[in-house]
Amino acid sequence: MAVNSQTSMVLSLLLTVGLFAGLQLLKPQLTASPLLTVVTGGVCSLLFLLLVTAVGNLEATLFGKGFQTKLLEVVLCLAMACTAAGMIHRVCITVCFIFSLAVLYYMNQLSQATYGAPVAVQPAPSKKRR
Repeated sequence: MAVNSQTSMVLSLLLTVGLFAGLQLLKPQLTASPLLTVVTGGVCSLLFLLLVTAVGNLEATLFGKGFQTKLLEVVLCLAMACTAAGMIHRVCITVCFIFSLAVLYYMNQLSQATYGAPVAVQPAPSKKRR
């Protein structure tokens, strides 16, 4: 079930705050093993996803449906997610950055498939000899 931009923004912000608080509460357990450190970097990339969603929905609410999230907002969300990852462990920053780039790529693909303009395919000209 789809929700409007305002509701999605509020839900994204609540999930972001809850995820950040959970990461901070579980910090000693998450740094106990190298595998959990990598998993924590992946979870911080979900934090990036939620932040981009919240910012995009805030802009859609304020400026209208046609407004697109710009590169600056995405970079700021990435910096915030990597900062949150850095509060857990240094390795989490690298993992968060790599996973966030993958998340950004797939978000772009999904956005293009959903909102992109259809491309008209023109037939290739045939080479006929007269």
